[in-house]
Amino acid sequence: MNSFSAAQRTRVTMLDVARLAGVSKASVSRFIGEDRALLSDAISQRIEQAINELGYRPNQMARGLKRGRTRLIGMLVADIRNPYSIAVMHGVETACRQHGYNLVVCNTDRNNEQERQHLAALRSYNIEGLILNTLGHDPDALQELHQEMPIVLIDRKVEQLHTDLVGLDNPHAVRMALEHLEQQGYRDLLLVSEPVDGTSSRVERIHSFTSQLSTHPALHGTVVQTGTQLRADIQSFLQTPGNGPKAVFCANGVAALACTHVLRELNCHLFEDVGLIALDDLEWFPLVGSGITALAQPTQQIGASAFDCLLKRLKGDKAPARHLDFAARLIVRGSTQRPAT
Repeated sequence: MNSFSAAQRTRVTMLDVARLAGVSKASVSRFIGEDRALLSDAISQRIEQAINELGYRPNQMARGLKRGRTRLIGMLVADIRNPYSIAVMHGVETACRQHGYNLVVCNTDRNNEQERQHLAALRSYNIEGLILNTLGHDPDALQELHQEMPIVLIDRKVEQLHTDLVGLDNPHAVRMALEHLEQQGYRDLLLVSEPVDGTSSRVERIHSFTSQLSTHPALHGTVVQTGTQLRADIQSFLQTPGNGPKAVFCANGVAALACTHVLRELNCHLFEDVGLIALDDLEWFPLVGSGITALAQPTQQIGASAFDCLLKRLKGDKAPARHLDFAARLIVRGSTQRPAT
């Protein structure tokens, strides 16, 4: 047992270990690298004893750069406050750890300049691959980066970037929501989405909602976005006579939180005055009234699959770009109970 402080350990070098063990620096490098089998048992034992005595800790980053392998994976997320981003990130990190990689996460906060700065920083860290949840406002920079390393997109397409994409089967999720609401007796629907801002998944959900209404003639639907106008939009929806019982369809968890706040401010009797269904399933959903019906995304699977795609590319897979779309799972709670007639 040695009593070296952390500060002392950082000053210990490979040369110090070599001198104490009475071996060459190259032998120490082999011992802490992948060539330990080339050393005799006696030399290995002396090196190990010297490392323990000095409290030496190898610089893994420097070793990685020298070998051309850092085992670092970068992940860029547009909004780390979004529960979806956190859940998917956990799936990516778990998969990285299982395969001996470390994850470096950067949050752009939906800011283009911040995204450029983070991409430059990740480049300087010599990451081996990149997982992106991006606004895609600078496709040329992403294309340039893709020439250097494999990239996998999560949830959001970048049309100019021909790379693997992992996300949700949005048309199928919207279809499940509409079928469930219709079966439960709702007729007048309000889809609430975050502002589109070029985000392909939001575009897909809105497009699927409006186009699939044509196959459900009993339903009438309107689309609004979160923001300062949301309270007025929901109030107008509730007060305007419609085709029958009303329900709000939230296009993600962030929209669900905004809508729940508004409905409470308007003194709605949840969920008697209006039904509520949300795409995403957050921890607080079961705690609101009799629970919010959800279309749960398989976030762990999405994250793990994104890393799996990246790992295949790192191993030399040259197959055409894959699009993996996972199905949502309907979880029925009290917010879509059959309305009173």
